[in-house]
Order: sequence, then C-alpha cells, then structure tokens
Amino acid sequence: MTLVVADPHAHADATSKPEAVTRNLGELLWIQYPGHHGQALSKAIVTPDLVGSRFFDHRISCYEPGAFVESHVHKVQEQIYHVLSGEGVLVVDGERRLVRSNDVTYIPPGVVHEFHCTGTDTLVFLVITSPPTDDEPAAKGGAGA
Repeated sequence: MTLVVADPHAHADATSKPEAVTRNLGELLWIQYPGHHGQALSKAIVTPDLVGSRFFDHRISCYEPGAFVESHVHKVQEQIYHVLSGEGVLVVDGERRLVRSNDVTYIPPGVVHEFHCTGTDTLVFLVITSPPTDDEPAAKGGAGA
C-alpha cells in the first residue's frame, strides 16, 4: 500500500483543501512517551503534527507484561481506550477495572487514571483523544466582554 501523507501545514491557508491520509502501522516507529514505563510503547497514527488533524489524536499502544502509564489526569481532553488484545488493570478514580479484548472505556476530563499490563501476554489497545492537546480553551472576548 502506498503511504500518502499531507503536509501538516496545508490547513493553515483557508483556501487550501484538507487531504485524506492513509498510513500503514508498519511504517510508524514505536515511542515510549513520558510517564510510560517498562516497554509501554505507542505509535502515533493520526495527530496534528503528522496529518493536520484538528480535533483528535489516535494512537495504538502495546504494553509488555508489567508495563504501565503512571496515574494522570487531563484538564480538557476526553479519551477512549479500546482494548484489542491482552488484559490489564485500568485504574479510574481509584477503582481497579480488569479490562481485556473488546472492552472500551470512555474517560472524561478530570478523571484520574492509569493503565497496567497485568496479563502474561502483550496488551494492545487504541487510544483516541480529543482535543489533541490538554490546553485550557482561551477565554473569549476581551475586557468588557
């Protein structure tokens, strides 16, 4: 399959038309992001930097047994974890949940969460996040608004 990747800055000009992007996971590198430990790896699939997406970030994650992402919370981001294979413990606001293949969890902003691969096989899951960054929205209007 041919990889077609749009220039991520193509959307800066209002007259330009966004382009569809096709990616093959085999062409992407595994990354261990900050706060992830013990072979908790992810591949960024659709992100603003890679394809110019404005509303979401889509990744696939692969955690080896014992790997985890430490406890954290998002100010404005919503997340969906969709488990494809393996099993692990997802801790949501202190509640431990065993999750495995075909389980989907929605995590709203303000909910503290962490994810551990507790099984004997690799835990593989999709992470869909919106918006792509956890920045607080800018206040609208100025003085007197």
